[in-house]
Amino acid sequence: MDPFSQMIIDAVNKVKSAVVKIDVYKNSQGKLKPAGSGSGFIFSSDGLLFTNNHVVQGADKMMVSLLNENEIEASLVGKDPDTDLAILKIESHGYGIAKLGDASQLQIGQFLIAIGNPLGYQHTVTTGVVSALGRTMRTQSGMLVDNVIQSDAALNPGNSGGPMITTEGDVIGVNTAIISGAQGISFSVDINTAKIIAAQLIKDGKVFKAYLGFQLQEVVINPKVKRHHHIQNEKGLFVTAIEPNSPAARSQIKEGDIIISFNNKPVNSLNQLFKELTMKDILSMVDVTLVRHTELLTLAIFPVQKATDAKK
Repeated sequence: MDPFSQMIIDAVNKVKSAVVKIDVYKNSQGKLKPAGSGSGFIFSSDGLLFTNNHVVQGADKMMVSLLNENEIEASLVGKDPDTDLAILKIESHGYGIAKLGDASQLQIGQFLIAIGNPLGYQHTVTTGVVSALGRTMRTQSGMLVDNVIQSDAALNPGNSGGPMITTEGDVIGVNTAIISGAQGISFSVDINTAKIIAAQLIKDGKVFKAYLGFQLQEVVINPKVKRHHHIQNEKGLFVTAIEPNSPAARSQIKEGDIIISFNNKPVNSLNQLFKELTMKDILSMVDVTLVRHTELLTLAIFPVQKATDAKK
């Protein structure tokens, strides 16, 4: 067998026993009826697993199917609609545990592998490359999901909640969306973001995060601007859009600005900003340093607590 194929096979073998199919049931006229399915993956020895919030939204019963065909009822630990993530728990054995990687090490063009249950076909494997990093994506429900990985790995309905892995078998994303009508464009929530969400859901059953109202994209800072202003960052956060009636809209920050520091801390990535927004002491005036054309400016913004049902 050729080395490339063997590399894919080896990576899939490391993860496949942690990947599960999730069948959702809802009450209708007093009876439980099938209401869709999705994917997930187990990441802890005590049966905790990641999936998408939209997979389990409104579910009255959730059944998890393992690779060995055991089917177990799952309980909901917590969910976060804003990142489209949910944590479930099963009481069982006979499963593998996926190793969570570090998405900050990803590079555009890097090879990726998706595993899931598209259209009910269990443990389907597709491949692709990292097309872009540090994207903000608007879901079909209108929510903005930050820090997503764009790839061209084929995803279909039912892939939602499954893992995106590297050729080493490390999970670097939770597959979450395809763009309706597009080909070769799919998105996964960065696993570093997912880890932060999981820690809060497991501890508190809910997520705290502040709201700004920016659509952002990670960009490389112009070397001349870096040298002129002695900027240490390699990257910044480019403001692509501002949500109406948001803290961002009430600030002096504009579309086209590149944010390089938030709360007096450098931000090279959306994940670094996300960490700041999960700190409960962030709900006060915060300094934001940014590059506007060739100028270096420091402006203020007042983050507000994110309502659980608000659109980002």
